[in-house]
Amino acid sequence: MILSSSLIWFLVGVAFLIAEIIMPAFILIFFTAGCWIAAIFVWLIDIELTKQILVFLVSSLFLLFTLRKYSLKIFRGKTQDEIDDHYSDSKIGKTAIVTKKITPNKLGEIKVMGSFWRATANEEIEEGRSVLIEKRGSEDGLTLKVKPI
Repeated sequence: MILSSSLIWFLVGVAFLIAEIIMPAFILIFFTAGCWIAAIFVWLIDIELTKQILVFLVSSLFLLFTLRKYSLKIFRGKTQDEIDDHYSDSKIGKTAIVTKKITPNKLGEIKVMGSFWRATANEEIEEGRSVLIEKRGSEDGLTLKVKPI
């Protein structure tokens, strides 16, 4: 069985597509399109291998450099950082219950608004005590700084 050049280009494009699905970097998809454009060219016009490779390279790189940034904005969506920051900041000023003892050099745990959070304090706070959430205790927003009430 002899495969036509256009079918080979199409299958190489499928291989690029599978590779993009396995390791999504949003780069290989443009080489997939380049392969399929080369396949269409070869199917419509019988051209030699060097020109096929040139069509593949030019179309892939053109699509990559013109559409990647625009496509990333569309497909990536909004980041969760802003939402997470707002969620952890909404707890500041609320009262919570200590569920695991907090010591100055060791993280403890508090329960606030139905969820458990890591907590730090400047003094030792026993389990079961009420605390006031002062601020975020870490940059990631997953640890809260508290003081006893």
